[in-house]
Amino acid sequence: MNNAKRLDMFTRFRAANPKPVTELEYTTPFELLIAVLLSAQATDVGVNKATRKLYPVANTPAKILALGLDELTEYIRTIGLYKTKAKNVIATCKILQEQHGGEVPRDRASLEALPGVGRKTANVVMNTAFGEPTMAVDTHIFRVANRTGLAPGKNVDIVEQKLLKFVPKEFLHDAHHWLILHGRYTCMARKPLCWNCMVADLCDYRAKTPAPADA
Repeated sequence: MNNAKRLDMFTRFRAANPKPVTELEYTTPFELLIAVLLSAQATDVGVNKATRKLYPVANTPAKILALGLDELTEYIRTIGLYKTKAKNVIATCKILQEQHGGEVPRDRASLEALPGVGRKTANVVMNTAFGEPTMAVDTHIFRVANRTGLAPGKNVDIVEQKLLKFVPKEFLHDAHHWLILHGRYTCMARKPLCWNCMVADLCDYRAKTPAPADA
């Protein structure tokens, strides 16, 4: 995919969805941080179901620490890896309280120092909560970047760096959300909906899925 096609691709994404947002539900940077931490190997729908019950009771580091590990575990037990995640959330809240005045730090180093927070989670928080032009490469973005030829790479780090280089600057802030949504609902893993894709003519994928007979 060349630069002209990349520009066209994101122009179409923006026209169809001018203000894309994460499907995780949150109202503060802290709520977003915890939701993203919980979302590893889990669906946004599943995380939202848990946080809709948790956040009205405890949505700050101090309140979650007051809740305690056992009660927190009960709130998130429907989410995959909930025991490990509960321990990470408690440990993260302690660090936020002790080192950051209960606030979510804006810099990558501080975010990645939090238990359970890796580069992808830090990128999501920096982008979505603080407006930084970062690129959080999850399985959806990795697939779309490689399948379409937008920014092919053998691992997420390579894809991230290529996306930061190739995505036109005016689209960089929202590109993360557009690509996730495209991978989640159109360019799906097993059977992409190529016949219903707004960027199919720009895409390098050769084995495009034909329209079903009843479409």
